[in-house]
Amino acid sequence: MKKLITFLILFAVTLTSFSQSLGYQDLALLFSENDANGTARFTSMSGAFGALGGDISSININPAGIAVFNNSAFSGSFNSRNTDIISNYYGTSRNNQNQFLNLTQAGAVLVFRSAYNSEWEKFAIGFNYRMKKDYNNGFSAVGNSGIATFRDFPLDNNTPTIDYNVAEEQRFRNNYTGELNEVSVAFSAVHQNKLYVGGGLNFYDLNFRQRATLTEFNNDGNGNTLDANLYQENFVTGAGVSLNAGFIYKASKNFRFGLSYQTPTWFTEVLEESNIVNNEGYMGDTEIVVSNDNVIYDNTAGGNFPSQNFIYRLKTPSKLTASAALIFGKSGLLSVDYSNKNFTNMNLSDADFSGENQFFQNELRNAYALNIGSEWRFDRFSVRGGYKFEQDPLKTALDSDNLEGYSFGGGYNFGNFKIDFSYSNHNSTAFYNSYPQFPEVNSTELAISNKVFTGTVTINL
Repeated sequence: MKKLITFLILFAVTLTSFSQSLGYQDLALLFSENDANGTARFTSMSGAFGALGGDISSININPAGIAVFNNSAFSGSFNSRNTDIISNYYGTSRNNQNQFLNLTQAGAVLVFRSAYNSEWEKFAIGFNYRMKKDYNNGFSAVGNSGIATFRDFPLDNNTPTIDYNVAEEQRFRNNYTGELNEVSVAFSAVHQNKLYVGGGLNFYDLNFRQRATLTEFNNDGNGNTLDANLYQENFVTGAGVSLNAGFIYKASKNFRFGLSYQTPTWFTEVLEESNIVNNEGYMGDTEIVVSNDNVIYDNTAGGNFPSQNFIYRLKTPSKLTASAALIFGKSGLLSVDYSNKNFTNMNLSDADFSGENQFFQNELRNAYALNIGSEWRFDRFSVRGGYKFEQDPLKTALDSDNLEGYSFGGGYNFGNFKIDFSYSNHNSTAFYNSYPQFPEVNSTELAISNKVFTGTVTINL
């Protein structure tokens, strides 16, 4: 029985790797991504809060920062994301636009003053929810590679059978839905008003769905046509946990620095349900129509919808962040974060993932990120701006594949509550391979632009 289960797991991994849906190495990278959602103050400064604190969203970078709060406070944030994806497939471009509205953050910090004559004068406990990654997106691509991959009609009774080997057009549609949510609990304390130390525990809830549709229009060169549709979808759920710890030190009145570390996220059970199984020789639900036959081939006819369940484990990269900040009294500040993630340490387990893990070690790298933020105050009104750069983890990535963007925003302090807003724009490029089993077919080129508006209300408790 154990040998049978092992065989089925290996079979599942092999089948999924030969599909136009995301393979396991792609999913592992996707589940390691971070949208850096947070409060409007946090996002307007591009998340450069490792040495600053004083914002609930800094709990995700350096938990020591929550003790910078002078008073207990609650904040909640919504954002509106507009994503433009321009696909280019064999010279044909298509513009895809998607817009989404989400609750991206809600959290509170409780501040306690020491009742004793102690060098540890202040303590803080923080609780925060955020949407770490919003997977809702989609794009379509159209073009002609000149290569027909669906060349036979399964119900063809001709002798010899007709060969539909002339490619007219290919169409590909990819839809993602789901999210990766994070709930953080952290504790921080201050020593002699100079050293802030903190640690936190983070819990993750993963929900992801992909549906990919591949359509081909081919002919035999004699007027007979074949139209084929292949549908693949998979549902992924999982739960994970990570730890983070750090410190911030006030070297002087105007300068402070910090260091923080976040462990890998351990997804101890990732459950996938997929239709990417061998269904009459096709890896998914398939429908084929030809012009010279009134019969339609459909491998799901009669309610036949084969699927598989598969459970595995995933370890994402750890992260080390070094930070520094200049404080110009009550007028303003400048903050810089530099972080490093070692993607070669990613790992998939509980099945034969030797190929994927070898890919992580040989094809990925230590990827760095740079975040710069600034804030200037004019009485109760504040203006902010930021810049971010994230290196693509692939060694062979193009410069344009790196994520780069800017942000700005402002806020007004009414006393007992504050209102903040921000705008950020991040751009990158990528490739999507719709025919991984046909290396002679080029990948679709994608140019991705994300424009995000965030609004936050903060209430002093």
